[in-house]
Amino acid sequence: MVDQPLWSQLVFYFTHNGMYILEQFGRHFLISFYGVLIAAVVGIPLGIYMANHFHLGDFIISIANVIQTIPSLAMLSIIMLWLGLGVNTVIVTIFLYSLLPILKNTYTGMKSVDPNTIDSARGMGMTSFQMLYMVKLPLAMSVIMSGIRTAMVVSIGNTAIGAFVGAGGLGDLIIRGTNATDGAPLILAGALPTAVMAILTDLIIGFLQKRFEPTGYFKEEN
Repeated sequence: MVDQPLWSQLVFYFTHNGMYILEQFGRHFLISFYGVLIAAVVGIPLGIYMANHFHLGDFIISIANVIQTIPSLAMLSIIMLWLGLGVNTVIVTIFLYSLLPILKNTYTGMKSVDPNTIDSARGMGMTSFQMLYMVKLPLAMSVIMSGIRTAMVVSIGNTAIGAFVGAGGLGDLIIRGTNATDGAPLILAGALPTAVMAILTDLIIGFLQKRFEPTGYFKEEN
């Protein structure tokens, strides 16, 4: 087995461990997805609030920036002291790293809405809530989706470190490969599906982002 070419070893491993790799692929994606989902649930309303109370915007974004400067392994270790080993530790870590792009893009998207459009909506008798979900959010959604897109792609890479705390995922294959004498096939068996997942996720969310882009509005602004 060791004397075979690397691609042959990789094919052999995929052939005999395909179900295990598929299981870890799904686990890896769900950990990333849940972390970003929680960040979106928290970050989008907070970004909207920041846009209406702009004096808090720089302060909150600065806090999120500080979180981003903490190395991922250090962050994982800090949260592990609180939550222990397992999936929850990784999800919280992904949540914290995903908060900045979602917060920042939501804030930017809401602030980018043309004041004249808001005045027109107000002149039509819309309430603040109606202006939010009928005017502001549709116009800002493309920018918000861009933040979610960035957060999701980055989180897929960060989820790989979850194997250090027993969360599983494709990072488990990579770590096992680095500890093996001839672990290149294992490393590739974890790294290649991770790269494919990131590329597919980026393409899918990018497609959705274009679908949400208002016709002509942001194009004229740019």
